[in-house]
Amino acid sequence: MFSNPRFYINKCYYRSTYSITINVKNHHLTLYRNNKIYKTYKVAVGKPSTPTPKGNFKVINKAVNPGGPFGARWIGLNAPNGDYGIHGTNNPSSIGKNVSNGCVRMYNKDVIEVFKLVIIGTLVSIV
Repeated sequence: MFSNPRFYINKCYYRSTYSITINVKNHHLTLYRNNKIYKTYKVAVGKPSTPTPKGNFKVINKAVNPGGPFGARWIGLNAPNGDYGIHGTNNPSSIGKNVSNGCVRMYNKDVIEVFKLVIIGTLVSIV
């Protein structure tokens, strides 16, 4: 039917835009898709002596199975004064608490889901 080699279908690909807001006080990470709430997750955040940094950041790196206490995935942020990120955990009972060294911990199944959707450069707001 479409045997003419000069005829082609111009394919246009569209990728949703994601962003993240982390509410430290409420222990929630909210994932937005195209500026609308897509899903909310319970998280653990920094303890008082090593608080989670607040501000606007970007995803700068990602890793699968980073090892140690970081669980199944690592999503690194460009936060100043240290290596901060969103990651899984080998201690799921910590979720919902202020217990980390400043990073944001998620259940492994949740961080895997977020990891698949966000790209390098994704905006992350921590409030």
